[in-house]
Amino acid sequence: MISIPLLDYPISTKMVHGKAQVFDPIRRIWIFLTPEEHVRQCLIRYLTEALNYPSALMAVEKEVKLGNKRKRFDLVVYNRHTHTPWLLVECKAPEITLTNATLQQLLHYQNQLQCRYWMVSNGHQHFCADAADIHTIKWLKELPAYDL
Repeated sequence: MISIPLLDYPISTKMVHGKAQVFDPIRRIWIFLTPEEHVRQCLIRYLTEALNYPSALMAVEKEVKLGNKRKRFDLVVYNRHTHTPWLLVECKAPEITLTNATLQQLLHYQNQLQCRYWMVSNGHQHFCADAADIHTIKWLKELPAYDL
């Protein structure tokens, strides 16, 4: 497990008709602040501010075809040079326990996107794997540096 004070990262919020909204800097829109969205937005801030990941190379909730179904991944960071998916992230609400089912959901997306790194987070627990060698998945103790 990776130790990150993720939920401590400040995010831009406002109230609209009594409901909280958060500004998503990737999609450049205000969206309703759900618990899962809170985790995703804090993670985006952490990746861009603490680790200098380029926000221009991130995608949020893009559709991917899985067999005959269409699903949306939470967050992908692309490689600067090849513009291929590099890090795939699955976010869950803080009250959701990360389980094998969470990992399986992420791996369904991974089968389509073929990212080098995968990450799951619920804001409290964070796991990241290096899948450079598909036969030997390496669980990391910290997030990879973006040095592409």
